[in-house]
Amino acid sequence: MKQYLFDLLPPATVAAILTFWYFAPVAWVDTWWTITVVGLVALAFVQMMEWVHERHEGWRINRQEFLTDVFYVAFGITVIGWFADNFADSPIASAKEALGISTPWLASLPFLVQVALVMLLFEFGQYWMHRWMHNNSILWSTHAPHHHVTQLNAMKGYIGNPIELFLISLSVIALFEFDKAARFAAVNSLGAISYYAHANVRADPPKWFSFFFTTIRHHSLHHTALSFEDTRCNYGNCVILFDRMYGTFREGESSVVGQDERKRLSIREQFLFPILPWLERRRARMAK
Repeated sequence: MKQYLFDLLPPATVAAILTFWYFAPVAWVDTWWTITVVGLVALAFVQMMEWVHERHEGWRINRQEFLTDVFYVAFGITVIGWFADNFADSPIASAKEALGISTPWLASLPFLVQVALVMLLFEFGQYWMHRWMHNNSILWSTHAPHHHVTQLNAMKGYIGNPIELFLISLSVIALFEFDKAARFAAVNSLGAISYYAHANVRADPPKWFSFFFTTIRHHSLHHTALSFEDTRCNYGNCVILFDRMYGTFREGESSVVGQDERKRLSIREQFLFPILPWLERRRARMAK
């Protein structure tokens, strides 16, 4: 019974988020920090579930991992959020207004239809950006730090080089006039799915859920330490459906994750990773 209930946690969490935003008072929807609070509550819940029903003992989070993860969560919400808003979403919204693009009819669609559209639009871009990162050496240098994590935990989706974190946050949602509550519901739902997809929780959702959405099984295989080639599958951060559609889906799971002989990177190394080869060559020249 315990395992059955844990298997239902991912869809139940998404359902709870959708219910909250559907019934949320307008004042709550219009308050800028509500979406952040909902996301953090969901994240804290999934993190706590790791301590209740862990998937792999080797992924058990310690103090160093926990504090590093908390740093990246704060960094993602504040710094990356600011850059995404000021250098992506706001300029796109301004261009939309300047070009006279108007889609007010979207806000009249049923709530769940709007949520689904936002999720698919955002994840479609994420899928191709993520896939490109695994097939382009320059982009891979920004994404590789995320693959240097040697264990998966609820907050690990926030870890990475700042350039990659910015690129992976880009979307075209600002071009469309969805209802604000539906947009927030989609963002928080995608967040919850991502938390479970990175979490050390023994939860294997029903087949109907895992057909559409990414689970820890799918994503742990994407993070496998077996070889770089073995990571080139299951690119969907939250929507695995695109992998099924475009031939990059692979069934399976990996309990051993990491990159380059499973070398764990410090925060400094994560930030400097794209230019580390240049720094090493520079040090070698200076040492001569």
